[in-house]
Amino acid sequence: MKRRLAALALLAWVGAQATTFQGTVSHVTDGDTLWIRKGTGAPVQVRLLDLDAPETCQAFGPEAGAALRRRVLGETVRVRTRATDDYGRQLARIEHHGEDVGRWLVRNGYAWSAHFHGRSGPYASLEAQARRERRGLWSRAHPEEPRSFRQRHGACT
Repeated sequence: MKRRLAALALLAWVGAQATTFQGTVSHVTDGDTLWIRKGTGAPVQVRLLDLDAPETCQAFGPEAGAALRRRVLGETVRVRTRATDDYGRQLARIEHHGEDVGRWLVRNGYAWSAHFHGRSGPYASLEAQARRERRGLWSRAHPEEPRSFRQRHGACT
């Protein structure tokens, strides 16, 4: 019973943290992190949910960041946050002209679909399609997952 109550409390807290807003993309840090300005306020740093793009100092990292810039920089987007990560970034799904930007990135080979405790993430079928079609990072021999890259090399500086 205590576990069920704790789980319900956690779900209520996460739900209370979730927001939806529109804003303008003011900066793209890399292939999965960007800054969005709501009105005249300060930009909010957002990390895209359910995917992992190559690091900026990793093979195909610059291409992933450039693709995201071309797609959304200066554009109005819809943001649906779910939580905040350990770095203070809002974890969110972003839509541009009605299309899920994360879905677009994975489908075009700019990012991996995230995996959760051995289970495939929501973009797994799109990643498989991009691999079969050798799109983006899948056109290269043996692309290294960003998580493995960070473990071996640390963060880009």
